[in-house]
Amino acid sequence: MTMIRFEDILDKVEAYKPDFDEELLQKAYIFSAREHRGQVRSSGEPYLIHPLNVAYILADMRLDETSIAVGLLHDVLEDTLTTKEKLHEIFGVDVAELVDGVTKISRYAYVSKEEQQAETFRKMLLAMVSDLRVVLVKLADRLHNMRTLQYLPEEKRLSVATETLEIYAPIANRLGMGRIKSELEDLSLRYLHPRDFEELEKAVDEKLSISGDVVGRIKATLAKKLKENEIEGDVTGRVKSLYSIWSKMRRQEIDIGQLYDYLAFRIIASNVKDCYASLGIIHQMWRPVPGRIKDYIAMPKPNFYQSLHTTVVAERGQPFEVQIRTREMELVAEQGIAAHWKYKEGRVGASSDDASFLWLRQLVEWQNEIKDPRVFMNSLKIDLYPDEVYTFTPKGDVFAFPRGATPLDFAYRIHTDVGNRCVGVRVNGKLVPLRTPLKNGDIVEIMTGATQTPSREWVNMVVTSRARHKIRHWLNAEQKNRSIELGRKLIEKEAKKYRVQWRKLIAENALDGVMTEYGLPRLEDLYADVGYGKVSARSVVERFVTEEQKEKGTTDEGVIQAAVRKIFPFTSSPAAIKVKGYDDLMTYLAKCCNPLPGEKIVGYVTRGKGVAIHSSNCPNVKNLMFNPDREIAVEWADQRQSQFQVEMEIVIEDRQGILARVVSAISNLKTNIRQMETRSGDGKATIEAILEIADLKHLEKVTRSLSSVDGVVRVDRKYNIKHATA
Repeated sequence: MTMIRFEDILDKVEAYKPDFDEELLQKAYIFSAREHRGQVRSSGEPYLIHPLNVAYILADMRLDETSIAVGLLHDVLEDTLTTKEKLHEIFGVDVAELVDGVTKISRYAYVSKEEQQAETFRKMLLAMVSDLRVVLVKLADRLHNMRTLQYLPEEKRLSVATETLEIYAPIANRLGMGRIKSELEDLSLRYLHPRDFEELEKAVDEKLSISGDVVGRIKATLAKKLKENEIEGDVTGRVKSLYSIWSKMRRQEIDIGQLYDYLAFRIIASNVKDCYASLGIIHQMWRPVPGRIKDYIAMPKPNFYQSLHTTVVAERGQPFEVQIRTREMELVAEQGIAAHWKYKEGRVGASSDDASFLWLRQLVEWQNEIKDPRVFMNSLKIDLYPDEVYTFTPKGDVFAFPRGATPLDFAYRIHTDVGNRCVGVRVNGKLVPLRTPLKNGDIVEIMTGATQTPSREWVNMVVTSRARHKIRHWLNAEQKNRSIELGRKLIEKEAKKYRVQWRKLIAENALDGVMTEYGLPRLEDLYADVGYGKVSARSVVERFVTEEQKEKGTTDEGVIQAAVRKIFPFTSSPAAIKVKGYDDLMTYLAKCCNPLPGEKIVGYVTRGKGVAIHSSNCPNVKNLMFNPDREIAVEWADQRQSQFQVEMEIVIEDRQGILARVVSAISNLKTNIRQMETRSGDGKATIEAILEIADLKHLEKVTRSLSSVDGVVRVDRKYNIKHATA
């Protein structure tokens, strides 16, 4: 990697802005060098190399001096003793606010890394609304960190690469910054799936060498045809990004040998008319692939992207993609928001009348309603997913949704009440089920009913976080109301047994001590905890019971617990679960995910059954059941040797001998196969197997071994979402 010098940054800025404020950059460089003096990166290089590279990336985006100064200073609040007040004093309010906006939330202020991560992103989103330069600096920071990721320990590498792929690359995509998005994705793939990355890189190189100068030939043919038709346009050819090829292979479940569509060509025309004329010429020369023609010029993507796309098949059967756009569209496609964002004095943000940033304001508005860090991060990932399906109201208003969205997503986009009262839907004039996926161009009409309310199944029918959050909010409120009523009845019944005047205790504020002990602000919260099963009614009431009343009172709680234990398989062994802060809560492993010792687990209080123990990755926790009020902290208390049944799905090429190799790979690790079924079709076979697994490390070992078998396309752990424990 080329060593970046401060002079290189000055030269880069001067090339596009000759009258730039050199004094500001000099001052920021000297300050950063002084504050980071003596600090080194994991690579052993002086720390200053990082801010210099970040500033150079920002200059490459042709950003203003303030952004580049922030690039030089972006780590001083996090990694040195510098204060925000000092930055304000030396560099002014803009620089101080921007540096603060890109600074992580301190870990010590929060309970978990999950909460720290969620609060950091929440802070960044809020800062983005007032000044989008915050996220541009953050993307440049992340890009350089990804370019030097090899120097970090493996666990940290995987964590940073995962966060990059799930959050930063989608943010770059939503801002239309295609070049940065592609590099972040490719770098993430290199570290998250190193074997796949190396094999794919090698395969693409081999295909290019075998097919000869196919890129040059197609490029020359395109240029010649454009010239013959008097169309001015530059033609470029390239191999698609490795991540986009890898994603397509995973999506279509094909292996490298079946990979053909890996070339992409771009025509940069002088105007929109020539773009459409070029498309017609290409379709006359080569046969277009049905369903692969997309017009993003007439219907731009929400991230401002405009282009014509088509996939055609050349004479030798080589498919390739052609993108056609103008120079202005090319600039926006590569640099997105950074290409046309005009900086003015003072704060720079998304103005209320700018429809281009409506998604950002809505994103912040929705995410501010979500308090739980896990729900926040999952919702953020969903919201950053690229919008691909365009639908219409009967009046002609356009709504864009992620692929797979349903009429329920549409209903909640219109208004929360419309979603909550949705009873049916007409798509293109026909009645369809609520779970029907919407398609491009659908005209959607929502029907509502005054008595309709959301059902639990709706959570799995929607894909947008707004709809999911609104449904959960209604269900949680309804559930809490029922639990409050149940808890109140249980306490009053228990108080009656012991002849405790409960209403009098409430009137005299005698419950304040109990509330403080349980950390609950209101009496309704105490009732809710009793109703959920977190707190027993007896433990609350007996604080106010005299010895005489105890002798007269009776309880059948022991009888009830004994009866419940006969019905439900609670875990006392082989792998005991410890419920933090409670000694006597019954627990059982949820059948939908069968969590393994060593993996993160979540406790979920279920009325009358005890605590269901789920894997934190269980789809039921993520999508269907998750309610923060019913979550309870749990951990593995005993890791004695035992076996757990885990369902696996293995997709293989349908060829002779591969099943034997799969079985051999499993048995070589002394892993018992309890059950195995196979089904085949389209040159692929799917194996569904139930294996006996000791713990998470054992599962990871089996997964790695199976993935290394020649002919295995994909190995996944299956979760049975039909076995939801509510």
